[in-house]
Amino acid sequence: MRSYRGLIEKYRDRLPVAPDTPVVSLNEGDTPLVELRNLPRLLRRNVSIYVKFEGLNPTGSFKDRGMTMAVTKAVESGAKAIICASTGNTSAAAAAYAARAGITCFVLIPEGKIALGKLSQAMMHGSVVIQIRGNFDDGMRLVQEVAQTTPVNIVNSINPFRLQGQKTVAFEVIEALGDAPDYHALPVGNAGNITAHWIGYSEAVCENTRACAFCQGNCGFHRGRLATRRPIMLGYQASGAAPIVRGRVVENPETVATAIRIGNPVSWQQAVAAKEESGGWFGECSDEEILHVQKLLAQTEGVFCEPASAVSLAGVLKDLELGRIGEGSTIVCTLTGHGLKDPDAAIAQSVQPLTVDAELDAIERVIRERLLQV
Repeated sequence: MRSYRGLIEKYRDRLPVAPDTPVVSLNEGDTPLVELRNLPRLLRRNVSIYVKFEGLNPTGSFKDRGMTMAVTKAVESGAKAIICASTGNTSAAAAAYAARAGITCFVLIPEGKIALGKLSQAMMHGSVVIQIRGNFDDGMRLVQEVAQTTPVNIVNSINPFRLQGQKTVAFEVIEALGDAPDYHALPVGNAGNITAHWIGYSEAVCENTRACAFCQGNCGFHRGRLATRRPIMLGYQASGAAPIVRGRVVENPETVATAIRIGNPVSWQQAVAAKEESGGWFGECSDEEILHVQKLLAQTEGVFCEPASAVSLAGVLKDLELGRIGEGSTIVCTLTGHGLKDPDAAIAQSVQPLTVDAELDAIERVIRERLLQV
């Protein structure tokens, strides 16, 4: 039996790679689809909610799916260096895959606006970290400008190969459920991931006989139908960084969900097209709602995601309460990154450790007092 060797090898016939393409992989993908059992009962909702926990990818986020494709194609083209702007997760993935490929990685990050867990990854993997006095949108502009004058390959989601890797989430969800869910909810920052998911679902139902906005029946990457339908796509943004919800660029986005602290998404129009074609919608959640659901998910289901990830579930819970999502629905929420990406945010909202003397009586007293509260 052959061991799992990463998403490119698994879905080679559905990706733009040749038989002799040198694959750069860290065995990304194949992440768990976890059914939530306690939370729906707690909320008294007759729905099936699953979380696609992308935080269990090699660098702890969904970015690895796109980066294996982006770096593979960069190496295939002869590139010796890659570059990206990042709020954290992209820089971590780019640095790791560049190290794996033996090429140089440059990352531009907003000074003081990146979670330390993510910054440590980019630094440890040996990338050249450039902090800018500006936000992610400034970094994205600079990356595109510098790529016109220097020999570097951009690996942000404007790179179409990123979306090709990220679309494989849809294939894995379909394989796990036997078909597409009724709804698929995602956090929306730069908007590439919701676009990629929709590409995947569109290709999964395509028989090369119909046309849609994302799969024109001649893409040549997919072979055979995987699903009978496509889900309704739901995209949620943080209230302080919700340009798509507002319908305008947010000049100075601010949110505790640093991974989606983006005011001018690169894939804005593609995400809107996915929403419209699927019959879905965009929504927003406050930082308080995001942090509440992050903690609720960790304490009721044992799944620890970063704040930006929690916005997908927070949005779904709001829309269940509003009746926008009907009873009996099957819902998948993509959790884009692991909670250890931003430990400061988790510690800040948690009960602080107790300090007692190293004596049996002291430990027993804490245990008895705690059990009386249950």
